[in-house]
Amino acid sequence: MSEKSTLKTPRASRVYLSQLMQPEHANNHGNVHGGWIMKLADEAGALACMRHAQKRVVTVAVDSLVFREPIKIGDLVTFTAEVTHTGRTSMEAEVQVVAENPITGERTHTNTAYLVYVALDDQGKPASVPPLVAETDEERQRIEQARERQQRRIAHKP
Repeated sequence: MSEKSTLKTPRASRVYLSQLMQPEHANNHGNVHGGWIMKLADEAGALACMRHAQKRVVTVAVDSLVFREPIKIGDLVTFTAEVTHTGRTSMEAEVQVVAENPITGERTHTNTAYLVYVALDDQGKPASVPPLVAETDEERQRIEQARERQQRRIAHKP
C-alpha cells in the first residue's frame, strides 16, 4: 500500500450527530445544560477521529467551548465534526454546533469546539494515525489554523 493511499481528507472524517433536546437535558428555565452539549460535542469529535484513524480514541484536551447562544428544549441540535489536524498519534477535531427550531426552521450557530484525541492500539497504547491532506483552499487554511493551535498547546504544556 503506498503512502498516498493512506492519506485522508477532512471530508472523509466528517460526521453529523443530531438530537432533539428534551426536558431532561435542560434546567428549569428551559435552557439545555452546557455539560450535555459538551458530552455530545465530545462524542461527535471522537467519532470523526475514529473514522479518520480507524482506531479507538480517547479525549486528551478540549481547547475551548464557548456558549454563544442558549439552546432550548425542543431545539434539534446538530453537531458537525471533522478532523482538522493530525500528529503522529493525535488528532484535532473541530465540532460545529447548530440549534434549529424544527417548527420555524430558524438555525443558530451556538458553539464551535476544538478537541484533541489520541488513537489507541488493541493494547490501549498510542497508535499512529494517517496524515491529513487538504482538497481545497478552505481546508488548507483550516489545517494551518489547527497546526497553529497545536503549536500553542505544545508551548503551554505544564
